[in-house]
Amino acid sequence: MDDTTWMIHGLPVLGGLLGLLCLWAGGRKGFKRRLVDHIPTSKTTGVFIGLVEVQGTAEAERPLVSHLAGRQCVHYGWSVEERWSRTVTETYTDSKGKRRTRTRRESGWRNVAQGGSMIPFYLKDDLGVILVRPEGADIQHDGLFQHTCGRSDPLYYGKGPALAVANSDHRRRFREWGVPLHAPLYVIGQAREREDVVAPEIAADSRAPMFVISTRSRDQVSRGFALWQWGFKFIGLALVVGGVFGWQHATDSTGNPTPPVAAGAVYLAAAVIGWIWMAYNSLVDLRNRVRQAWAQVDVQLKRRHDLIPRLASVVEGLRGHEQDTQRALAEMRGQMRATGPGEPGEDHHGVGATLIALEEKHPELVANDAFMQLEKNLLDTENRIALARGYFNEIATHYNTRLEVIPDKFVARLGRMKPRPLMAAAEFERKEVRVNLAD
Repeated sequence: MDDTTWMIHGLPVLGGLLGLLCLWAGGRKGFKRRLVDHIPTSKTTGVFIGLVEVQGTAEAERPLVSHLAGRQCVHYGWSVEERWSRTVTETYTDSKGKRRTRTRRESGWRNVAQGGSMIPFYLKDDLGVILVRPEGADIQHDGLFQHTCGRSDPLYYGKGPALAVANSDHRRRFREWGVPLHAPLYVIGQAREREDVVAPEIAADSRAPMFVISTRSRDQVSRGFALWQWGFKFIGLALVVGGVFGWQHATDSTGNPTPPVAAGAVYLAAAVIGWIWMAYNSLVDLRNRVRQAWAQVDVQLKRRHDLIPRLASVVEGLRGHEQDTQRALAEMRGQMRATGPGEPGEDHHGVGATLIALEEKHPELVANDAFMQLEKNLLDTENRIALARGYFNEIATHYNTRLEVIPDKFVARLGRMKPRPLMAAAEFERKEVRVNLAD
């Protein structure tokens, strides 16, 4: 069997392998699209450890200034391309065996300079900021500058190199892209604890499934992944069927429709199996994130559980045994016992109301540094509990919804996945909070 025969019979195999590769790539894009759709958007003050999604604006204390447009940015890149063209003369033999010559024109653009820079920046929303380290991210940016000019333009040599490429037409194309300061951003990536302060940051992590920084909206990012997903799958189908058609054409057996149909059917079956695998893995990932969100509420409740006794100790030391103070302390301890560190179910807005009542009744507490520091930490923890509970309810709602919609409902049955109940307020939190101020 000669090389040509091997190539002919290898067309279906090559088409099948390339088709499966495209199918795998489409599955990866589909998995990322489901992550974008399933992870609820967090506020910057409610970000915890793990994969998170936030939206806000790009801010920096010392922003970069882009090379071409001169705009303030947190990230930018630029390139300069120079046009070239030449006439090529070639010799060939025509159908009558005579040698002839012909000329053709070749042209194109050649990159002659490029650069860029990025800095860590803050993503700001209506509640606060979070540090983002963009190294290693898939940055989907805006176009900042584009201009094509000749040597008479000051930009030609002002921002481009002095030397020309071979066969230059003396035309240059300047392009710049980046993330401008104050630009609306969508970020999905791994959150971790900062090394310099007690606060989270979003940075690249080899264990994270994705890290995207985009000037587009969440829906646009999701649609982009969907287009890649279906595009890869259709290309894979075309490669599989095309490989069989090529083999049939080379062997003069194009009249038999069975091989292409069978190849397409096998590809579609593999696509269905791949979708089930991808959907099941995404549901497992979502279930684990629900568990993580539940655990984060536990962490904040444990922190509050440790703070309330210290706050009560400070108040007791300052106010002695006054009846109203003892009543307030009893309320705080009662609320702490109502939801211990192992029962993540309440926000404890009543703790904040009790502290406000104490301050109004005893202004001298406000002047005590220990009381103020503990109060700040406790109220901050209360806010984090509320945010963590809200995040849990959002992601649990996403999870419960996926278990009910078709076709995910049938995939969820394979893993015997069950809905998770949402958190609700404790009975005492439904009562009206009354604060009696001093006469």
